[in-house]
This record gives sequence, C-alpha cells and structure tokens, in this order.
Amino acid sequence: MTPGPGDAAPLELLAPAGNFEKLETAIHYGADAVYLAGKQFSLRSFSDNFGLAELADAIQLAHGRGVKVYLACNIYPRNHELADLRAYLAQMAGLAIDGLIVADPGVFMAAKEILPRVPRHISTQANTTSTAAARFWQALGAHRINVARELSLKEIGELSTDVDLEIEAFIHGAMCISYSGRCLLSNYLAGRDSNRGECCQPCRWRYALVEEKRPGQHYPLMEDDHGSYVFNSRDLCMLDHLPAMVAAGIRSFKIEGRMKGVHYVATTVQVYRHALDRFQADPVHYQVDPHWRSELAKVGHRGYGTGFYLGAKQAQVPNYDNLQVPARRFVAKVLRPTSDGRVNVAVRNRIRRGDTVEHLPRRGHVQRGRVDEIWNAAGASVPVVQPGVEAWLGVNLPACRPHEILRRLDCDGGEHAAGGG
Repeated sequence: MTPGPGDAAPLELLAPAGNFEKLETAIHYGADAVYLAGKQFSLRSFSDNFGLAELADAIQLAHGRGVKVYLACNIYPRNHELADLRAYLAQMAGLAIDGLIVADPGVFMAAKEILPRVPRHISTQANTTSTAAARFWQALGAHRINVARELSLKEIGELSTDVDLEIEAFIHGAMCISYSGRCLLSNYLAGRDSNRGECCQPCRWRYALVEEKRPGQHYPLMEDDHGSYVFNSRDLCMLDHLPAMVAAGIRSFKIEGRMKGVHYVATTVQVYRHALDRFQADPVHYQVDPHWRSELAKVGHRGYGTGFYLGAKQAQVPNYDNLQVPARRFVAKVLRPTSDGRVNVAVRNRIRRGDTVEHLPRRGHVQRGRVDEIWNAAGASVPVVQPGVEAWLGVNLPACRPHEILRRLDCDGGEHAAGGG
C-alpha cells in the first residue's frame, strides 16, 4: 500500500527538462528527478528534446548529481508506427533510464517486453480516475501512476490507500482545457494531432467575433466583470496545499512545462524545493513563505488556481485576469562564479549599464545588484550587450554560481505560459 501521511516516505520534486540547458537548470536548483523525451514518441514534439547521445549525456549528468531521469514515451501510436516504436525502445535498452512514462496499453506492453527492468510510469494522459483502473495498471506491472487531473485530493487519497503504486500528481503549471489533456482543437484548426506530440495550443490563441453580414470585420472578445474566456484556464499552483497533497498519498510532485523557458524552470524548481524541504523538516508547522508567492508571480502565468484538487467548483472559477505579465525579464545565465566583482554570463536579453538585476540563487532569497560596468567577450568596456553573446558584468552580487539566472527589473514582457505537461 502507498505510505500514509504520517510515514517518512521521501517526497520527490519532478521537474521538466525540454533540452540540455533546462536539464542543467532543474538539477542545479534542486530537482530530485526530471522528465524529458527523445526525438520521437512523446507529447512535446516542439520542444528541443534529446537525441540518443544527448540522452546518454543527460542521464550521466543527472545520475552524477543523484537525480533520476524519466523518459516520456506517452504518444498514442498508429499501426504503421509500431515497428519504429519497438526499434526506438530497443535503442533505450542501453541507457540507465529510471522510469518510462507511457499512456497507451500497447506501448506499455512493448516496454514491458523490451525494457523489462525499467519501471513503467502511467501518464496523466491515461486518465486514471479510479481504484479499479489503478489496479488494472498495477496488475500489468506498473510502478507509478500520474493520476488524472480531474481528481480531487479526496479521490486521490481513496485511490492511493487501495493500491501498491507510487502516486504522482502535478503541483504547478498550465492546465489543459480538455479531459486530462486529450484535446482535438489542434487537430481541427491546424491539422496537428495534440495526442501525438504536435499540439499547437490553440486554446492559448486570441479569438475574435465576425458578424455574418460584415465579413472581414473582426470584433475582439473583450473581458468585463462577467468574463468571456471560454478556453482560458488558470495555471495550477498548489504551494499552499502541499500538506494536503502529501496526506492524499502523493509522493512525486510534478511541475508542468517542458516547452517553457529557463527562467520558468529555475524559479519554479527553486520555490518548490524550498517548500518541500520546509515541509519535510517540520510537517506539522509547515507555512508558506510570502517570498515564494512573490517569486512565482515573476514568471508568466494566467492567474493561479487549484485545478480540480479542491473540488469541481474551484476548477470552474473563470480567469478574469488573463495572462499575468511578470515585472521581470530573464537577461542572463551565469557561466562562471563571481570573481573580483565580475560575473561571466551568457546574455539572453539586452543588458545596459546602470540596469538593476536580480540574482536567483540555488538557495535563499533573491539578491539585487546594479550593473556598473559591462565588458564584451574581447574585454572592451561597452554600454550595452545584446542577446546571444557572452559578456562580463561588473555588478555587486556575491556568490553567483554557474547555471543560475539574472533578471532585469521593471520591464515588459516575459515568458508565455505553455499548456500540457
């Protein structure tokens, strides 16, 4: 049976790794495990993903830091793809994968045959909503279930006590408008199959009305006190409800977002690492640090909510706020530790002399500093540097470490939240 809320079962922070850089970021900021994908057979074909050699390097890096690697293979294949799927799984046999994420029963059985020693994790796409369904997967040899997003914490608690499976659930990120992410909008509007890794996220598009007798005249759907968004869903944030998730038997806490950027990965992993550490140190007196909420507000989101966890009525609260644009912009990734008041960075957005920047450390609160000087890669002093170059910043920030990020204050824009997981 799944350990009860009073047991000292380890809690896992599971982070997205859409490419090698995001993998490094997730590991640095404290993920216990990462989920990623190869170039085929996952539901995020538009993220960079990993070739076979890159997968081997990723696993070596992660394992060297004590971090597990789960490979997503959660596509629903067609008959003509089955031979290629089996060949793909056979290629994975030489890799030390810690878990394979699957949704389709045929893929599950192929993985069981070809990769018998790799634990099989059931994706949320499999829509596991009952004890009976969980027992079905358990009888087939599943190791873990990412429960359907439509379940309440009460329902998850009932399920977790009746099966001998690890329970994984999303704790943060974008929510799909369709049943456990099974959507056909992308298929219909763009010819891209959302259940085969090609979703173009039309639920995030802006829509307008056209009156029948006025062709070509578009009227935007504006929001008022009553709202008008039929597709838009709030992003999930369960920071305040971590103890209730643990009490429900959840042991792996998954952050959505393989297609999101380094800033998102760094911020969410850092915040939830703090939260899980605080809970495990003193479960009875767990409290949310207001600073954590402030950090999560600095990445693009559509307003935060609790999904279906606290009941369907909570899930149906409309989002009147639309996209929340953060007042920070990711401007640089640290390449080398701070030395002599200088920090070597890879520039991601324009930085000017005089800018105030924030440093997000691996542990602790953010630190602010002023960019007093900038040197380009040739060592020349310059007033501004543009994205895509390496530079040195003269900034009064102590102890910046590789893979950490710098953000600029008081700016427009930010990362646009992406759906799915």
